[in-house]
Amino acid sequence: MVTKQLKGTSEDAATVTRADSLAREIFSDIANKWALLIIEALGEGTRRFTELRGDVDGISHKMLTQNLRLLERNGLLVRTVHPTVPPRVEYTLTEPGRALRATVDAMCDWTHRHLADIESARNRFDTPDAAPHLRQTSGQ
Repeated sequence: MVTKQLKGTSEDAATVTRADSLAREIFSDIANKWALLIIEALGEGTRRFTELRGDVDGISHKMLTQNLRLLERNGLLVRTVHPTVPPRVEYTLTEPGRALRATVDAMCDWTHRHLADIESARNRFDTPDAAPHLRQTSGQ
């Protein structure tokens, strides 16, 4: 993330630096396939742990637990424990979580709009002799 140059006090600069640092931390927490898939699943409504495991194909118990904790820590979902036997735990997106889901939906829409372009570029890149300059790095 690039910090914008501000003309102001050192306190203003410190605020921008803290915001950039926090943004990088949050992006690190949510920029993985599991977090995005969990957010998408919760966008359909409140879910229990086992429902989420079924909705997020291929996620392990451990990865689901870790990602739910990260999303809760960042205020993107709320975990509600109902005092029953056995305890019933439900997860619901918060307002910031719903806003993030709208962004995730926009990313999915972008993917669908540009799918043919992406597949074409990948095929060109992966075809031997088609574009050898694409595979060279600056060190070669």
